[in-house]
Amino acid sequence: MLIYQENTANPGQVFELIGLYFFFKMALMNSTGFKSSEIQDFWGEIAPCNHVLQVYENTEEFISTLTGFVFDGFNAGDSVIVIATAEHLESLNNRLTVNAIDIEELKNNGQYKPLDAEETLSRFMVKGWPDEDLFMQLVASLVKDARKDKRKVRAFGEMVALLWEQGHNGATVQLEHLWNKFCSGEELCLFCAYPKSGFTKDANDSLKEICSTHSMMISSHACTSGEISYQPLLKAV
Repeated sequence: MLIYQENTANPGQVFELIGLYFFFKMALMNSTGFKSSEIQDFWGEIAPCNHVLQVYENTEEFISTLTGFVFDGFNAGDSVIVIATAEHLESLNNRLTVNAIDIEELKNNGQYKPLDAEETLSRFMVKGWPDEDLFMQLVASLVKDARKDKRKVRAFGEMVALLWEQGHNGATVQLEHLWNKFCSGEELCLFCAYPKSGFTKDANDSLKEICSTHSMMISSHACTSGEISYQPLLKAV
């Protein structure tokens, strides 16, 4: 069950979060509730061909989820592509270093590909809209390189969150659809995350569309006990 904390100091924010609750409730309507799984089982066995969504309210919780996603990938021998903001890449790399991960070695052998989200967006955005050909060429090249030595690949993308934050709701949904189109021909675990603060009562239709472009949602408190709580979404065909 999604839980939202009331903020009595900001009634407008409370209204937005209540609205967000009902939209996600609609998207999850036909599912049976959140299930729990060990982190390694979720990313390794449940999520490999899914487009996974997290909507978070606490950055530290998000970084913990992302660290678990990446760390588990390395342990499984996967290649991991992370397209994130500079701030989040720094936080992630700090966590990995604390866990004795040799980042430079993994980058050198092609197993870890950290990319700046804003710079990566600029490589395929044309007049405020994702160019499908440029996007497909870019992502195909990244995944091809990551599959060196027949490794499995998992990817995290934060470009959609940047577009959403900038108010480009239509472009955000289009980029999610492009990811799905690419993944339809690839065995790829794709994870993306949005901060709850980016959603407002004026973004209802696009919010529903974002839910419909994902096949699974994980709780914003996903990694607090070494487990992930997840729930299938009604992904549009």
